[in-house]
Amino acid sequence: MKLTKVTSALSLAALATLACAGAMAQGQDSGWYGGANVGRSAATIDDERINRGLLGSGFSASTLVDDDRSTGYKIFGGYQLNRNFAVEGGYFDLGNFGYTATTVPAGTLDGRIKLRGLNLDLVGTVPLSEKFSVFGRAGLNYAQARDSFRGTGAVQVANSNPRKNDTNYKLGLGLQYALSESLAVRAEAERYRINDAIGNRGHIDLFSVGLIYRFGAKSQAPAPRMAAAEPVRQVVAVAPPPPPPPPPPPAPRFEKYTLSATELFAFDSAELRMPQARLDEIASALGRHAEVNDVVITGYTDRIGSSAYNQKLSERRAVAVKTYLASKGVGAARLKAQGKGEADPVMTCTERQLPALIKCLEPNRRVEVENITIERRVQ
Repeated sequence: MKLTKVTSALSLAALATLACAGAMAQGQDSGWYGGANVGRSAATIDDERINRGLLGSGFSASTLVDDDRSTGYKIFGGYQLNRNFAVEGGYFDLGNFGYTATTVPAGTLDGRIKLRGLNLDLVGTVPLSEKFSVFGRAGLNYAQARDSFRGTGAVQVANSNPRKNDTNYKLGLGLQYALSESLAVRAEAERYRINDAIGNRGHIDLFSVGLIYRFGAKSQAPAPRMAAAEPVRQVVAVAPPPPPPPPPPPAPRFEKYTLSATELFAFDSAELRMPQARLDEIASALGRHAEVNDVVITGYTDRIGSSAYNQKLSERRAVAVKTYLASKGVGAARLKAQGKGEADPVMTCTERQLPALIKCLEPNRRVEVENITIERRVQ
């Protein structure tokens, strides 16, 4: 049995479609899809070669009947790379084909072939409208050809069941219609290059229709319906609803005071100057908002002196402020005193003379009182 060569028009059309798709490539959501096709498969059987083979064995064919049509199907899955290109692979079964030759001397020769395998294609798509698109494919097929031969009478068959696995190209062209964003129907024609089990080469064409389902595609929102007109009803006056209650007062803002150590203390001292109007203001604010807790009082020094000494000085200054606020009626449990020494400076100074350096570093010597309702910088 021989599957003869046929015209290459289908091949050229598929390649032209892929080239056009590349020129029009645009972005689209990628994603996985799957589907299945079923249809009619067709092979062209080389009757002339069969007759030559019989004559070479001392026979002639009085009649030759071809069975060159069958049912084929394929199951596939793919990944959409972008708007115009996808990679697709799957399993195909092209069906069964054969012939029966009646010979002289008297006998018969019956030949059959089954073809199935796997394929991997690059698919290019060109949208024609919102719903319709044309696509072409080019790829490889790995097919298994299972031949069977049976002779009667004077015809004897040496190898009745030869088999062959081989890889060849395949091409296709089709039209697709989108039923929804996730479901579409396809109609396509494909050509599979095939080698049979006794050295013959040819093509089998599959003309099929099928469905494709895109996983994760957004479903279309239903069209809004027009509200039905309600019948006219008698209007009855009713009392207006009571006004809504007024909104609750805003919660207090919890911010911080930053007080200069120069105002609070003498240089290198942890004893508060008197009077302390700013601390009195803080104590008053805390007295008005008893719900404010975890007020953090942080003392800072400049970099003059050793780090250990400055750490202790900053702690003593923070404790002095806490003690003062507690003396004004602020619960000590609401206050936390801590010292950070010369950390987190707000001013960097390069003066060499000590008086000038002390003056320049004055902003670094400060006490911060956090989580109260007023933010103010005391110079």
